[in-house]
Amino acid sequence: MRIVTHTCSNTEIVCALGRGDWLVGVDDHSDHPPNVVASLPKLGPDLDIDINKIIALQPDLVITSLTVPGHERCLARLEAAGLPLLITQPHSLADVAADIRRIGEAIDARSAAVELSGRIRGLLDQGAPTTEPVPVLVEWWPKPVIVPGAKSWVNEMLILAGGCNPFSEHPAESLEINPEQARQAAPRAIVMSWCGVKEEKYRAHVVARREGWQTIPAVRHQRIIPISEAWLGRPGPRVLEGIEKLRAVVNQCGTGRVDG
Repeated sequence: MRIVTHTCSNTEIVCALGRGDWLVGVDDHSDHPPNVVASLPKLGPDLDIDINKIIALQPDLVITSLTVPGHERCLARLEAAGLPLLITQPHSLADVAADIRRIGEAIDARSAAVELSGRIRGLLDQGAPTTEPVPVLVEWWPKPVIVPGAKSWVNEMLILAGGCNPFSEHPAESLEINPEQARQAAPRAIVMSWCGVKEEKYRAHVVARREGWQTIPAVRHQRIIPISEAWLGRPGPRVLEGIEKLRAVVNQCGTGRVDG
């Protein structure tokens, strides 16, 4: 079977299900697992994929997504080309688990999909810790400050880690916030998870020096912590590790320390 994936999360799902050797092309941003994707044809950035390159690869299936504003334009072009499509658009961890199962069915990897999706479902069934949730602000982008809203799997990731998203009541996938909203949210930790930026280029001082942010508990206590969007922003197998990384952030709030 010849598979093309559009978005990092779909690439990682296919590989986690043991079908990386069926991939014939991926979008430019798919970077994991490196031993699989490094040698594959790149089909352009996820918001401007090259349809003609995809057609030339003669895929049996194109796994695409509507997780980011702008993906709908890519989908329209894929549909117009008559390509065989599987579309993901998760908003919750249950959606992520369901997408893994759907992809597993489509690529003859049902048992692996049941096992992987079951790990996510198991965490959901386990539920949140009984302690008071710690408000954690996750930043998708630093200027303007973009954070997840109600329609984001990150809310559940935070809850399972013992935290909460102060903006989880806003009916959107993501939203721009101003200094007053940030102060009212009073997060005890701020997680930099800037989309499309490598973690080593995240800079805590960019957050700390913002006008009006100095009274926020996370800034006062220097709890401005980098976690690559690879762990939080990609609705695929690495959300499991992302939850553990968020749990470490919550634990730091309990001790008042930042450990790297």
